[in-house]
Amino acid sequence: MEFRAQARYMRVSPQKARLVLDLIKGKRVEDALNTLVFTKKRVAATVEKLLRSAVENANYLSSEKNIDVNVDNLYVKHAVANDGPRMKRIRPAPMGRAFRYVRRISHIEIALAERGRSGEELATVVGEEAAGSKAPARQKTKPRAKGKAPAQAKTKKKNEKKFAGKR
Repeated sequence: MEFRAQARYMRVSPQKARLVLDLIKGKRVEDALNTLVFTKKRVAATVEKLLRSAVENANYLSSEKNIDVNVDNLYVKHAVANDGPRMKRIRPAPMGRAFRYVRRISHIEIALAERGRSGEELATVVGEEAAGSKAPARQKTKPRAKGKAPAQAKTKKKNEKKFAGKR
Protein backbone atom coordinates (compact mmCIF):
# COMPACT_ATOMS: atom_id res chain seq x y z
CA MET A 1 0.00 0.00 0.00
CA GLU A 2 1.20 3.50 -0.74
CA PHE A 3 0.60 6.47 1.56
CA ARG A 4 0.96 9.90 0.00
CA ALA A 5 1.14 13.52 0.97
CA GLN A 6 1.63 16.53 -1.26
CA ALA A 7 2.34 20.20 -0.83
CA ARG A 8 1.34 22.38 -3.75
CA TYR A 9 2.37 25.90 -4.76
CA MET A 10 5.48 26.00 -2.58
CA ARG A 11 7.63 29.09 -3.11
CA VAL A 12 10.85 27.24 -3.81
CA SER A 13 12.34 26.22 -7.12
CA PRO A 14 11.88 22.54 -7.96
CA GLN A 15 15.62 22.16 -8.50
CA LYS A 16 16.37 23.24 -4.92
CA ALA A 17 13.62 21.00 -3.55
CA ARG A 18 15.00 18.00 -5.46
CA LEU A 19 18.36 18.43 -3.72
CA VAL A 20 16.68 17.77 -0.37
CA LEU A 21 14.32 15.06 -1.67
CA ASP A 22 17.23 13.08 -3.10
CA LEU A 23 18.69 12.86 0.41
CA ILE A 24 15.68 10.94 1.76
CA LYS A 25 14.65 8.71 -1.17
CA GLY A 26 14.67 5.05 -0.20
CA LYS A 27 15.36 5.68 3.50
CA ARG A 28 13.29 4.53 6.45
CA VAL A 29 11.02 7.24 7.87
CA GLU A 30 13.02 7.62 11.09
CA ASP A 31 16.28 8.03 9.18
CA ALA A 32 14.67 10.45 6.73
CA LEU A 33 13.30 12.63 9.53
CA ASN A 34 16.69 12.67 11.22
CA THR A 35 18.35 13.69 7.94
CA LEU A 36 15.86 16.51 7.38
CA VAL A 37 16.34 17.93 10.89
CA PHE A 38 20.07 18.43 10.25
CA THR A 39 19.83 19.64 6.64
CA LYS A 40 20.71 23.32 6.22
CA LYS A 41 18.30 24.09 3.41
CA ARG A 42 15.23 26.28 3.78
CA VAL A 43 12.97 23.76 2.07
CA ALA A 44 13.99 20.98 4.51
CA ALA A 45 11.46 22.19 7.09
CA THR A 46 8.65 21.98 4.51
CA VAL A 47 9.72 18.51 3.40
CA GLU A 48 9.88 17.36 7.03
CA LYS A 49 6.35 18.63 7.62
CA LEU A 50 5.20 16.83 4.48
CA LEU A 51 6.87 13.59 5.54
CA ARG A 52 5.18 13.76 8.94
CA SER A 53 1.85 14.30 7.15
CA ALA A 54 2.41 11.17 5.04
CA VAL A 55 3.15 9.17 8.20
CA GLU A 56 -0.06 10.49 9.78
CA ASN A 57 -1.98 9.50 6.65
CA ALA A 58 -0.64 5.96 7.09
CA ASN A 59 -1.58 6.06 10.79
CA TYR A 60 -5.10 7.23 9.95
CA LEU A 61 -5.63 4.49 7.38
CA SER A 62 -4.37 1.85 9.78
CA SER A 63 -6.78 2.91 12.53
CA GLU A 64 -9.87 4.08 10.63
CA LYS A 65 -9.92 1.94 7.51
CA ASN A 66 -8.67 -1.27 9.20
CA ILE A 67 -5.58 -1.57 7.01
CA ASP A 68 -2.76 -3.42 8.73
CA VAL A 69 0.21 -1.00 8.65
CA ASN A 70 3.32 -1.14 10.77
CA VAL A 71 4.54 2.47 10.90
CA ASP A 72 8.04 1.31 11.90
CA ASN A 73 8.47 -0.48 8.53
CA LEU A 74 7.60 2.54 6.37
CA TYR A 75 10.16 3.93 3.94
CA VAL A 76 10.17 6.76 1.40
CA LYS A 77 9.17 5.04 -1.83
CA HIS A 78 9.39 8.12 -4.01
CA ALA A 79 9.74 11.84 -3.49
CA VAL A 80 9.16 14.23 -6.38
CA ALA A 81 9.28 17.99 -6.89
CA ASN A 82 7.42 19.09 -10.03
CA ASP A 83 7.10 22.51 -11.64
CA GLY A 84 4.20 24.71 -10.68
CA PRO A 85 3.09 27.90 -12.37
CA ARG A 86 5.81 30.51 -12.83
CA MET A 87 5.49 34.10 -11.69
CA LYS A 88 6.96 36.51 -14.21
CA ARG A 89 8.45 39.63 -12.65
CA ILE A 90 10.21 42.72 -13.99
CA ARG A 91 13.41 44.29 -12.66
CA PRO A 92 14.36 47.84 -13.64
CA ALA A 93 17.38 48.06 -15.92
CA PRO A 94 19.60 50.94 -17.09
CA MET A 95 18.37 53.52 -19.60
CA GLY A 96 14.68 52.92 -18.94
CA ARG A 97 14.69 49.27 -19.90
CA ALA A 98 13.30 46.34 -17.94
CA PHE A 99 14.65 42.82 -17.42
CA ARG A 100 12.25 39.94 -16.86
CA TYR A 101 12.92 37.19 -14.34
CA VAL A 102 10.95 34.20 -13.17
CA ARG A 103 9.95 33.16 -9.66
CA ARG A 104 9.54 29.41 -9.69
CA ILE A 105 6.94 27.43 -7.75
CA SER A 106 6.98 23.71 -7.06
CA HIS A 107 4.56 20.92 -6.19
CA ILE A 108 6.22 18.46 -3.80
CA GLU A 109 4.91 14.92 -3.38
CA ILE A 110 6.07 12.13 -1.05
CA ALA A 111 4.91 8.51 -1.11
CA LEU A 112 5.61 6.00 1.66
CA ALA A 113 5.37 2.21 1.43
CA GLU A 114 5.77 -0.61 3.90
CA ARG A 115 8.82 -2.83 3.64
CA GLY A 116 8.93 -6.37 5.04
CA ARG A 117 11.71 -7.99 7.05
CA SER A 118 13.46 -9.42 4.01
CA GLY A 119 13.46 -6.02 2.29
CA GLU A 120 10.72 -6.52 -0.30
CA GLU A 121 7.62 -4.38 -0.50
CA LEU A 122 4.68 -5.97 1.30
CA ALA A 123 1.70 -4.65 -0.65
CA THR A 124 1.77 -3.90 -4.35
CA VAL A 125 0.23 -0.87 -5.97
CA VAL A 126 -2.37 -1.39 -8.66
CA GLY A 127 -0.76 -1.12 -12.09
CA GLU A 128 2.66 -2.42 -11.05
CA GLU A 129 3.85 -5.77 -12.32
CA ALA A 130 4.60 -8.60 -9.97
CA ALA A 131 8.27 -9.06 -9.17
CA GLY A 132 8.25 -12.68 -10.41
CA SER A 133 7.07 -11.96 -13.95
CA LYS A 134 9.74 -11.86 -16.62
CA ALA A 135 10.12 -9.30 -19.35
CA PRO A 136 9.69 -10.60 -22.92
CA ALA A 137 12.89 -12.00 -24.36
CA ARG A 138 14.69 -10.00 -27.04
CA GLN A 139 14.71 -11.46 -30.51
CA LYS A 140 18.09 -12.08 -32.03
CA THR A 141 18.91 -10.37 -35.29
CA LYS A 142 20.66 -12.06 -38.16
CA PRO A 143 24.43 -11.79 -37.96
CA ARG A 144 26.04 -9.56 -40.56
CA ALA A 145 28.32 -10.99 -43.16
CA LYS A 146 31.96 -10.30 -42.53
CA GLY A 147 33.48 -7.60 -44.62
CA LYS A 148 31.39 -4.78 -45.99
CA ALA A 149 28.09 -3.51 -44.68
CA PRO A 150 24.91 -4.58 -46.58
CA ALA A 151 24.37 -1.12 -48.07
CA GLN A 152 27.87 -1.06 -49.52
CA ALA A 153 27.49 -4.56 -50.95
CA LYS A 154 24.29 -3.59 -52.81
CA THR A 155 25.88 -0.53 -54.40
CA LYS A 156 28.87 -2.60 -55.51
CA LYS A 157 26.58 -5.12 -57.24
CA LYS A 158 24.72 -2.32 -59.04
CA ASN A 159 27.99 -0.84 -60.27
CA GLU A 160 29.13 -4.25 -61.51
CA LYS A 161 25.91 -4.65 -63.51
CA LYS A 162 26.29 -1.20 -65.10
CA PHE A 163 29.78 -1.82 -66.37
CA ALA A 164 29.49 -5.56 -67.10
CA GLY A 165 29.35 -5.24 -70.91
CA LYS A 166 31.65 -2.20 -71.32
CA ARG A 167 35.04 -3.74 -70.58
